[in-house]
Amino acid sequence: MSRFRIIATNPLHPDAEALLRQSHDYDPVPDGDPDTLKRWIAEADGIIVRTKLPDDIFAAAPRLLSCVRHGVGLDFVPVEAATERNIPVANLLEANKQAVVEYVVGTALLLARDLSGLEQRFRRDGWSSRAGYSGFELAGKTLGVVGCGRIGRGVAQAMRAAFGMNVLGYDVTSPQNQEGFTSVSLTDLFARADVITLHLPSTPETRGMIGKELLATMRERAILINAARGDLIDETALRDGLAQGRPAAAAIDVFEPEPLTRDHVFFETRNLFLTPHIAGGTDESALRMSMQSAEAMLRILQGERPASLVNPAVWEAHLARLSARQASE
Repeated sequence: MSRFRIIATNPLHPDAEALLRQSHDYDPVPDGDPDTLKRWIAEADGIIVRTKLPDDIFAAAPRLLSCVRHGVGLDFVPVEAATERNIPVANLLEANKQAVVEYVVGTALLLARDLSGLEQRFRRDGWSSRAGYSGFELAGKTLGVVGCGRIGRGVAQAMRAAFGMNVLGYDVTSPQNQEGFTSVSLTDLFARADVITLHLPSTPETRGMIGKELLATMRERAILINAARGDLIDETALRDGLAQGRPAAAAIDVFEPEPLTRDHVFFETRNLFLTPHIAGGTDESALRMSMQSAEAMLRILQGERPASLVNPAVWEAHLARLSARQASE
């Protein structure tokens, strides 16, 4: 078997790096500068992607035979450009699902009971912080899931099992009824749900879809959670909506752009729980994602189709490129 050169935009779990080095040359790119990445990818046969690639990255990658997304979201990868160059792109559909599901359940509880705000007031005011405290239970309430794919279904199952929540679903790509959801319009979902959680990809159709008008229709005390992509929500509309109590509170893990700057208005916004894009990040999911991305890379470079091939139309051309490369060595 040929020995290939594999790079990663960021370090992987040590077990995954060891697996790759058993049969190939592997190193993470030393820094996040786009010019550095372009120099490294010029000599690479495979790349594992953990941060957003420049749109023109594949023009600098004449040798590249494989691109694996260390995660699910494909907005990090210029897939059309890869397809034009017959580069297979794979992603991981299940690796961080459980971590995101548990993040949503946890933040729903935190917001419903105002635990973060209460803890801060308790530190500041002591026992008197009990006065006026108010929180609500999730049991029997209505959950609205925007994006009914694997993670959305996982959240729905968990919330129904734990709290008996009624579940409404909206999906821009599959608006029909789906098992486990009462399928409704996006407008209806925002008007009826007590907890709304977003699980859509970033696409031209979804960017900015949650704006002032939708937020204004939310129920009193309803909460919003976004662990999908930052550009789904109009940030100005969210800030203004929180000031007006629609939503009553929100948990946001993703932003546009990232990283969130220290002077961002969100840090001064009340009733907003912020985390730095870690919903899918647990010890267990980090190991799964690294190992599965390494295994997908090895399969592609061996001419074996990965579990999730994003652009299957290139596969036969990839096999021809792989065969030609091996014959020339």
